[in-house]
Amino acid sequence: MISTIILQAGGSNMLSTLVPMVLIMVVFYFFMIRPQVKKSKEHKKLVADLKKGDKIVTTAGIHGKIVELNDLTFLIEVESGTKIRFDKSSISLDATKASAPKIDTVKA
Repeated sequence: MISTIILQAGGSNMLSTLVPMVLIMVVFYFFMIRPQVKKSKEHKKLVADLKKGDKIVTTAGIHGKIVELNDLTFLIEVESGTKIRFDKSSISLDATKASAPKIDTVKA
């Protein structure tokens, strides 16, 4: 029984094994790689658009207001005048834009 299965599998066409592999790679690209690249571009744009006075949230969950910007770091002021320096890559959210009021276009 096993010998007949091995003989049948040995005579398979190279194309029939290549097509599923290509399909797996295409699915992997569209569900894994492409969204990650898009997210990375959005984060770079977010960091580039930050300016002094913006309220932010870091990846550590610290909320603060940007006091100073450098090429690689920023200084945020948290509660009661405490200032902390972070790397720009640690920004997770621009709270200034997130808390901006939404304009409702639907009229009742």
